Amino acid sequence: MSDATQGPGSTGNVRTLQSAIRRVRTAEAERSDVVVELRDAERARLEMLADELKGVFAEVPEDNDTFLFNISGGTPARLWIDLTSFVVLGRDRRTYRFLKDTRLGRTVIIESSDLDEVADCVTDYVAERIIERERAIEGDWVIRRARREEAARREESRRRPEEAVAAPLAATEPGERRALGWIVAAFLLGVLIGVAVLFGYAWMRVPAG
Repeated sequence: MSDATQGPGSTGNVRTLQSAIRRVRTAEAERSDVVVELRDAERARLEMLADELKGVFAEVPEDNDTFLFNISGGTPARLWIDLTSFVVLGRDRRTYRFLKDTRLGRTVIIESSDLDEVADCVTDYVAERIIERERAIEGDWVIRRARREEAARREESRRRPEEAVAAPLAATEPGERRALGWIVAAFLLGVLIGVAVLFGYAWMRVPAG
């Protein structure tokens, strides 16, 4: 039998398969290196933006926990500003894209390769969010105050009718007692006068001895 008719398990075929496997693995490793390099490059550019914003992040009030300010390790890497907004790099790996998720979908706040321009936009966004939060807190305080005042007015309105009814009753009780006293006195006086008249009439009717 000739060499050309050797089975699939021959030495030549094994060497060819091993070479193919090595080529595939080498290509995958190179692609992985490229992916890692791209990922590292993305992260490096996002870190540059984070460094530009470091002073802004430091000035955020400590009691404001709405901001994140961290770079995620996923693909693509993202610089998170808060729970709904983040910065990623475009396909050219040079353009910054500041995105925000809303109820109407994802919107692009700014897209630019200028680091300073993007940093200024993020700074303005942070300032706007802080002001919105302060207004929301103030609005909640105003609402709570209005509710307390309304409850106080209702309590006052509830008490006024009770006091209005109790005051006339308290004022009429002494007057009624005085009127009743005058009626009793007049009745007794009438009885006494009647008795006196009867005695006088009887005395006049009795003949003198």
